[in-house]
Amino acid sequence: MCHDQHADKSKVNRTALNRRNIVLGFIFACASTIVTTNPVRLVHAAPQQKQAISATVTGNDQKVGFRAMVMKRAIEYNLAGFAKNGKNKIVQLTLQGDADRLGLAVAAIREGTKKSSDIDVITTQATVDPALSTFTIIEWTSTSRNITTPYTLVFKLRANDEVISKAEAKRVWHEILRTTLKGDDLQKLGDDDK
Repeated sequence: MCHDQHADKSKVNRTALNRRNIVLGFIFACASTIVTTNPVRLVHAAPQQKQAISATVTGNDQKVGFRAMVMKRAIEYNLAGFAKNGKNKIVQLTLQGDADRLGLAVAAIREGTKKSSDIDVITTQATVDPALSTFTIIEWTSTSRNITTPYTLVFKLRANDEVISKAEAKRVWHEILRTTLKGDDLQKLGDDDK
């Protein structure tokens, strides 16, 4: 009797294995058909359609590195636009690019800098400028570095349109400073800027 039970168990195991192999063979055959008739391309998802916003920023946003922070987020997320101090020292800016990245940049801008406070960012939809391929800070100065000569700082969008790390964005920012500032102002850059 023991031998019969062992034989029955063995037969059940072989039947289960055969069924499993048939199912796996069917799955592989289907997968092969899917792959060959509908090949999957391993590339990044197509970027979303570009969107644009315009914004005004109020609060303690002067002499705290606010426009520099905006530019660093534009560099990080590869967004075009500009930032400038408008009338009454209100920061005005535009951003355009991938909608998800715009949202991330605006969220970071709302957080402000370590020295800013009471930041309020009011955004409105804007028209996308298909020819715009830079982010610019207009008339940038730096209180912390004692740089009083206004400079126009320009970041050219990356052709690959990829997001980079905050650390890499900071390196790009420092390179923009090193290649834009002149004379004594260039000497005022600290070790953190090099």
